[in-house]
Amino acid sequence: MQNQTTPPKVGFVSLGCPKALVDSEQILTQLRAEGYETAKSYDGADLVIVNTCGFIDAAVQESLDAIGEALHENGKVIVTGCLGAKKDAQGHDMIKRIHPKVLEVTGPHALTEVMSAVHKYLPKPHDPFLDLVPTQGIKLTPKHFAYLKISEGCNHRCSFCIIPSMRGDLVSRPIADLMLEAENLFKAGVKELLVISQDTSAYGVDVKFRMGFWNGKPVKTHMTQLVEALGELAKQYNAWVRLHYVYPYPHVDQIIPHMQQGSILQYLDVPLQHAHPDVLKRMKRPASGEKNLDRIQAWRKICPEITIRSTFIAGFPGETEAEFSYLLDFLKEAEIDRLGCFAYSPVDGATANLLENPVPEEVREERRGRVMELQEQISKKRLQAKVGTTLRVLLDEVNRQGGVGRSSADAPEIDGVVYVKPHFEPHKKLLVGEFVDVKVTASDAHDLWAEPI
Repeated sequence: MQNQTTPPKVGFVSLGCPKALVDSEQILTQLRAEGYETAKSYDGADLVIVNTCGFIDAAVQESLDAIGEALHENGKVIVTGCLGAKKDAQGHDMIKRIHPKVLEVTGPHALTEVMSAVHKYLPKPHDPFLDLVPTQGIKLTPKHFAYLKISEGCNHRCSFCIIPSMRGDLVSRPIADLMLEAENLFKAGVKELLVISQDTSAYGVDVKFRMGFWNGKPVKTHMTQLVEALGELAKQYNAWVRLHYVYPYPHVDQIIPHMQQGSILQYLDVPLQHAHPDVLKRMKRPASGEKNLDRIQAWRKICPEITIRSTFIAGFPGETEAEFSYLLDFLKEAEIDRLGCFAYSPVDGATANLLENPVPEEVREERRGRVMELQEQISKKRLQAKVGTTLRVLLDEVNRQGGVGRSSADAPEIDGVVYVKPHFEPHKKLLVGEFVDVKVTASDAHDLWAEPI
């Protein structure tokens, strides 16, 4: 435990998606601003904060296990995040029921509530050292890439999702705040900025796209103008901007020319979830399969090198074999570059659980396997076409065998990588967090191999 001369120490466990990671970064930044230190182990902490995920059953169990471990190893635990907003079937707080010794429980995006709980159980130091806080805040990612969360919550009510019940409706951040954060990150050495939210395309809808200002210039709170401004800023710092969670609304077409011009990465993460119109209707998704295919083809005409990433759900309630075959046909024609597929998993509180004709678990898993088998063939073909081409790669790791990096087609942790041979010129070295131009020499279904130019 701390004494009068030792700053109080807080342990931190961060689980869940990049949006939860940003919440963790904001909490850690505020802790540092107030003079708290971060503990590296449970026994070195005066209390522990666990930021949880509550989306699917596996994530819920992982969060509950993490809370239990923190309680066993330390005893003083504050819980935040999506699981904190979740109730059990009787409407009771799930976490308090399972782990009654937890000190406090808050929901997601709850910086003020978390800090109030910390102050209650671990009073802040008398003299905070504000100069210890870097301008860009505390980050949990490597120094060369960072996430920029542009909004919180979502206005959609997809039948398989409970995120709005945990994170609320869409709340867009002021565009001036976003641009200042982005600039501070680039100044701190970030080479790749990953734009995230629940629905990136809807940025600004909640504030009716009101006008903001950046560097004395008017900029609307709108996805297209935000992307344009970020692209201009990234050019100044020779950095990348990557877009995630982009619903295929018509105005998304306007950002494809910026990709072709090189101001933002030629990469679009579009969570389509399915292709058959009837399944999409049951999912309550704001799109149809035919229009999505047309739009992907139109994007590729404007920007031939664009990488499309998406996620799909196999075995959604009521999905027939014909509807699933329709999805497979869509994937064959669309040839999506990067794809993840999940077997449908019932989530407590999701309206999809009430739909008729649930698909048996073994069928769900079998269909997921068929999607991934098809995708492996598609990915292998598309990566093979890159052999002999030149790419710019951002290095995440350097070892005796060379480097491991990512091209514009590879987002961290969810896509493939590029294995780079050591530089053939002895006086040149591969460095983590730096760009290197390479020539692709080989490929498989997921990754590339290359040598420096």
